[in-house]
Amino acid sequence: MVSVRGEAAPVTAPEECITSLHGAGGERMGQLLREHVIRRFHRRSLGRIGLDQLDDGATIDLPSGGEVVITTDSHVVKPIFFAGGDIGRLAACGTLNDLAVMGARPLALTLGLILEEGFPIADLERILDSLDQALGEVGAALVTGDTKVMGRGELDGIVINTTGVGVAVPRAIGDANLSVGDAVLVTGTIGDHGMALLASRQEFHLTTTLQSDVAPIWPLVERALTAGGVRAMKDPTRGGLAAALNEMARKSQTSIEVDEAAIPIRDEARGLGELLGISPLDIANEGKAILVVGPERADAVLALLRSHPLGRDAARIGRVTAEYPGQVILRTEVGGRRFLEMPLGDPVPRIC
Repeated sequence: MVSVRGEAAPVTAPEECITSLHGAGGERMGQLLREHVIRRFHRRSLGRIGLDQLDDGATIDLPSGGEVVITTDSHVVKPIFFAGGDIGRLAACGTLNDLAVMGARPLALTLGLILEEGFPIADLERILDSLDQALGEVGAALVTGDTKVMGRGELDGIVINTTGVGVAVPRAIGDANLSVGDAVLVTGTIGDHGMALLASRQEFHLTTTLQSDVAPIWPLVERALTAGGVRAMKDPTRGGLAAALNEMARKSQTSIEVDEAAIPIRDEARGLGELLGISPLDIANEGKAILVVGPERADAVLALLRSHPLGRDAARIGRVTAEYPGQVILRTEVGGRRFLEMPLGDPVPRIC
């Protein structure tokens, strides 16, 4: 259900806001880090040198064997607080999930903060607490970071960059190892994050019970991997399911045929999509993954996904074929077939 709403902007006292001195490398910056940033993270070291040392970097004691996986991402979501999450949780999960879909256990994150002068410190603390909670859900640590402050009007509040390090044993999993006959699975409902975030934007004046799916998916992926047979994985973030499937098909030069009726989409996400003229297949997800699995293990992997709270809506949505190499075919609910095209991008900016 959708309804009109109105909101009053909160007022924050000047002494409770970020100033340019907080990013100048002096005492005020040190005070900000000590009192409002570092102590909000419970896991701050994975080696001799960690976050508490405030060195130029951090050391990581790696377990023996496996491959180190590293990824980085920047986050400019608007609004920074939305139904089901905020920019802090999004920043953590976006990077943690990039590791997870490569079969890598997340170990550590770095955190780059770019703040606008006047940004409320209380909001910063709330964002960092949310980021820390997401790290705790997978047992990862924040080990190093950097903070900069821009002048008023030079930035829209806050930008976050995160880099993640993980270990894959025995080897990392790519997104292009598809073979004809493989099954295509998704771990849950599609379009939740993008649609919930759009509903949170004041210019749309919408209210919905739909929430973002933003969550760290490593526990779910780790469970699925125990069944064997997982050949490729990808998280359908910017550009949504349509973009992710097209990327996988193009890289592997196979064709992916998808059953539209089998794709799990919440009624609210579908309804908001129709209202805004946006397909849930084209919009970002932040707590889902696509798994391509050998046909002999597909049922076992699907059962394991559904046995986890994050995967209870997991579904088998299609298969890999050789019909149209590099293309995705959508079998429509009315019985037709059409190409599911690669989106030009997210339908609206700053989704993640």
